Amino acid sequence: MNALQEIRIAPDLTDQVYHRLLDAICSGELAPGERLHQEELATRLNVSRQPVLQALRLLRRDGVAVEVGRRGLAVAPLVPALITQVYAVRGALDALAAREAARAGARLDPAVIERGRRALAGDRVAAMLDADVEFHNLIYAAAANPLIAESVGRHWHHIRRAVGAVLQAADLRGHVWDEHQAILDAINAGDAARAERLARSHCEENGRLLAARLGARPLAPEATGANLTRRAP
Repeated sequence: MNALQEIRIAPDLTDQVYHRLLDAICSGELAPGERLHQEELATRLNVSRQPVLQALRLLRRDGVAVEVGRRGLAVAPLVPALITQVYAVRGALDALAAREAARAGARLDPAVIERGRRALAGDRVAAMLDADVEFHNLIYAAAANPLIAESVGRHWHHIRRAVGAVLQAADLRGHVWDEHQAILDAINAGDAARAERLARSHCEENGRLLAARLGARPLAPEATGANLTRRAP
């Protein structure tokens, strides 16, 4: 298991540990099937065992950690059926957000595309995931409907895992930011129908490709070097 960044200050240790571990799972630093040893994680994060125990319980509740007999917990596997379900939900929400953002006359900053392309040119999946999250959060905020972001938030841990899995597969990354550019252009042009169609297609295609990949063989994570800082949904 790759080294985890230590936690140096702790206003809420359980919350911090939970988000650090979730970030590592989403970026692939903690791979599907990898054991989650309470003592080892506490040592790596430089915290006591209690907040790690509480964080692991939260990860189990969220379905991103699973019991492995009497041996404790492990990172939950990514399975094609889950990916299909996640992207069906995300496709509907992202399509709605893109349509409403265009109708609201939003003007998204194109600099987000350049930041995304720079992240994609690097080798850190965590940075790519951050850029992807930033792009989609801009659309949710621009949609002027807080229920969209709230609904996304209910599934956010699964969505981030799915997005992270797409980004771990180098051959699935290629068109991500080209598609983001097209969505942003449609929103900024006020073309609600096109923005909605592109956002839905973007999610459906990525979900289909990843589900097919997972059905063919396990997705092997790359070394990510994730910085494991907390990221708000």
